[in-house]
Amino acid sequence: MSARGKVLVAGATGFVGQRLVPALVGLGYDVLCASSDARAAQARWPDYTWIELDVHTPSTLEALRGCRAAFYLVHSIGEGHDYARRERVAAEAFARAAEAEGLERIVYLGGVRPLGGCSRHLRARLEVGQALSSTRVSVVELRAGMLVGHGSASWTMVSALAARLPAMLLPSWLDRHSWPVGVEDAVGALIAGLELPDDQAGSYSIPGPERIAHRELLARTAAARGKHPYMLRVPFVSPTLSSYWIAAVTGVPLSLVRELVAGIQFELDPSTPPLWPLIGRGPTPLDETIRLALADERVLRSAG
Repeated sequence: MSARGKVLVAGATGFVGQRLVPALVGLGYDVLCASSDARAAQARWPDYTWIELDVHTPSTLEALRGCRAAFYLVHSIGEGHDYARRERVAAEAFARAAEAEGLERIVYLGGVRPLGGCSRHLRARLEVGQALSSTRVSVVELRAGMLVGHGSASWTMVSALAARLPAMLLPSWLDRHSWPVGVEDAVGALIAGLELPDDQAGSYSIPGPERIAHRELLARTAAARGKHPYMLRVPFVSPTLSSYWIAAVTGVPLSLVRELVAGIQFELDPSTPPLWPLIGRGPTPLDETIRLALADERVLRSAG
């Protein structure tokens, strides 16, 4: 083990995990990357150490042995009608295994708790946080709204709509607000959460720098692309109908779009203390975050 100790990243092949792992390695952590298909992951990312771990298969949780801490980035939104139950059961098993192996800390990236209601997707994120906190292992839960960055499903929806539609019909629920945060800011928060003292463990929000309506986020993303689509507010477009055309335009799977659209019908304001003052930094300005995300898209598109 390095001086910082061995850290396991569950969900290392995902959108956030692919950014977190190199950041941890760069800081000197001994990182163990976990995947349900470690052989394929090792072939794709040969510079990192991989181990087989499927949170839905308890026998593979022995991968936690010898680790100081773990990041829990696993999320199966939209994967079957009972995904919320399966996520909760998996998180409970992960927490028990972490306790049995003597881990000091679990850091979990969750979602916000909206006021006045909660979609199935957001409720599942909260229940996973509760399950991970059910043992004596110290847990830091970071609650984020939309993550802005290439590869985020919610950002893909926004970016693709802004790029491809010359005109948009905007349902009234797009007047709801959220606090979008850049993925690099989220990665920084996750690493900071790993090193918080035990007496500061708990749930924190990691909001972006602005409270913004979803329709305004679409407009600003379009403007950053040099586009100015005609936008017409309409009072009666159901989330179900909207999900079909969003999936068709953006290429995001319909099952995933439905879950995300259900969530943005609520005001996605932070309900826990913000982490930023505790760690002495704040999030990147939103327009800069949008610019960086679009630049990443262009680089990857030209490389492909």
